[in-house]
Amino acid sequence: MRGKAAVRRAITPDPKFGNENLARFTNLVMRDGKKSTAMRVMYDCLDIIAKKTEQDPVEVFETALKNVMPTLEVKSKRVGGANYQVPMPVRGERRFMLAARWILTATRAKKGRPMAIKLSDELMAAAKNEGDAVKKKADVQRMAEANRAFAHFAR
Repeated sequence: MRGKAAVRRAITPDPKFGNENLARFTNLVMRDGKKSTAMRVMYDCLDIIAKKTEQDPVEVFETALKNVMPTLEVKSKRVGGANYQVPMPVRGERRFMLAARWILTATRAKKGRPMAIKLSDELMAAAKNEGDAVKKKADVQRMAEANRAFAHFAR
């Protein structure tokens, strides 16, 4: 690899709940640098979750993230002129990023309602192991399982 590894920036925890994962997720919700808008969407979303489920919204959020995080994924590897889909374990940092990305993609795909409502619906569904983001995780895991025969190519 060229150069030095990028230095990991410390993310300040969320001001209202003191949760670092919530702050990281809020940064991913943000568009065009509008953090206050992203924070408002997140807090509205958590209020909706608290009203509908009558549980701690941060707990529901953490459960949803945990349910969407993949353990295996496939990576293309070229061996002797052929490309193989090799199953590989997913690092912790990447697990969070994939889960957050899949939740936000599923949320943004739904149209016609405010973002906070769409996000709360997706998070509540993911906490119950249903919804589009969990389906995406299952597809990735199934793909890795189907290509288990090529696991010996992993290094």
